[in-house]
Amino acid sequence: QVQLVESGGGLVQAGGSLRLSCAASGSIRSINDMGWYRQAPGKQRELVAAIASGGFTNYADSVKGRFTISRDNAKDTVYLQMNSLKPEDTAVYYCNLDIITGWGARRQYWGQGTQVTVST
Repeated sequence: QVQLVESGGGLVQAGGSLRLSCAASGSIRSINDMGWYRQAPGKQRELVAAIASGGFTNYADSVKGRFTISRDNAKDTVYLQMNSLKPEDTAVYYCNLDIITGWGARRQYWGQGTQVTVST
């Protein structure tokens, strides 16, 4: 079994910062890509940022220069540092990990989601 636990969401004023974390545990052989997605009410889930196992990153245009994704491979954890937050960043944020399990299967795992609310 593999589990993902997210933390770090909350309510913040516009211009503020939050740091999201997503820790994987269980039978994990390795983790390929790690990513953060978000879904606002009435909208489709969208990719916010992703980081490959080698460290290559990519970001949605709307968050470039404000958000930073990073990973700690020793802890099987991915982070999303969010600065200069805007009300339009309000959404439920989900982590997504491409995991090779201990029994050799490759699967995508999703976190439970964490609410980020940015007030004006």
